Amino acid sequence: MSADAPTSAAPPHPDHAAAPARVRQLVLKVHSRCNLACDHCYVYRNADQRWRERPRVIAPGTVAQVARRLGEHLARHGPDRVRVVLHGGEPLLAGPATLDRTVRTLRAALPPGAALDVGVQTNGVLLDEEFLALCHRHDIDVGVSLDGDRAANDRHRRYPDGRGSFADVAAALRLLGRPRHRSRWAGLLCTVDLANDPVDVYESLLAFDPPRLDLLLPHGNWSAPPPGRRPGGTDTPYGDWLVAVFDRWYATTPRRTGIRLFESLIALLLGGHSGTRAVGFAEPDVMTIEADGTIEGTDTLKTTDDASMRTGLDVFRHSFDEALRHPSLAGRPTGPAALAAACRACPVLSACGGGLYAHRFRAGAGFAHPSVYCPDLYRLIRHVRRVVAADVDALRRRALAASPDAAAAGRPAPRRR
Repeated sequence: MSADAPTSAAPPHPDHAAAPARVRQLVLKVHSRCNLACDHCYVYRNADQRWRERPRVIAPGTVAQVARRLGEHLARHGPDRVRVVLHGGEPLLAGPATLDRTVRTLRAALPPGAALDVGVQTNGVLLDEEFLALCHRHDIDVGVSLDGDRAANDRHRRYPDGRGSFADVAAALRLLGRPRHRSRWAGLLCTVDLANDPVDVYESLLAFDPPRLDLLLPHGNWSAPPPGRRPGGTDTPYGDWLVAVFDRWYATTPRRTGIRLFESLIALLLGGHSGTRAVGFAEPDVMTIEADGTIEGTDTLKTTDDASMRTGLDVFRHSFDEALRHPSLAGRPTGPAALAAACRACPVLSACGGGLYAHRFRAGAGFAHPSVYCPDLYRLIRHVRRVVAADVDALRRRALAASPDAAAAGRPAPRRR
């Protein structure tokens, strides 16, 4: 699972240039192991293997210290709304009692006027009425990972003994989709697999009637490329896959679900803001707290090298403000100036934003490179721009045709003789 896809980018600060760096989203690892053995998991199958040294379940004392640090941070920067995503591993392995205590402890430490939004990102196989009762009690939103139908999902998302997880996840989604629970459903997260037909995947996910979909590109970089992506190649296998889903989704009226990547691109192309860190320029305001209290940056840096995630910081010795000055967190360069020259000269820069930070990595040379998915992002963004521009032009023509005054306003004034 990824911490980046289900967590949406924070809205821009009204005085962003003058705003101090602050935490707006906290990814809290409440359990460091998983009950599945997905072969595309970035936590257990990449360079950073420190999960082996960490406690399985976060200790009450660690939660209490996280809560104190969060309360101090919000008190210093002024009351605000902050989001905490309960993550793992598989967070539901921590059990309802641990999750209940964690949320209560976090909320009790907030200063007056501050608000806490809580989400959980789960593989879904343990989701039941007891966990959902907890979610209703604490207003916890539930995101579930599923990669398509049985064949598509079970290619990668399997139990350690090789059994597929689809049947158990599907049962959980049917429970989550019932009217009494649907208000707690945040959506589905799907990792793109080129071996799966894109439209079939989309339609199979729609069968569960999710409120939102997150389509996640497999994590990779220039030194460890994702499946089917040739670093430096001009082919666009992932762009083509996403374009096929976009066309089916966009052509359906009314749309049956939201897709964060596509909605973000449309918003960016029309001058708005992104809802995902996969595209656009997002403030690096996510902090990850591991089960032992270690403070780290965005979790997907685990896919780069063993050093990129290491901060040497923890909640027992360091404040959140100290942590934010570390290069792995808000202290790292951002904006166009932090990108490669090729990115700064690109005609789709304002929408792409260089892509996900971890996807720019090259061993020994850091992150000042285009995304390893650069051709795919370029293909997708240009396609979305063409489709949306055509619709905007059509709407403008219809508006002018329907209103004589508007039509007259759109014509040049007659020349005086």
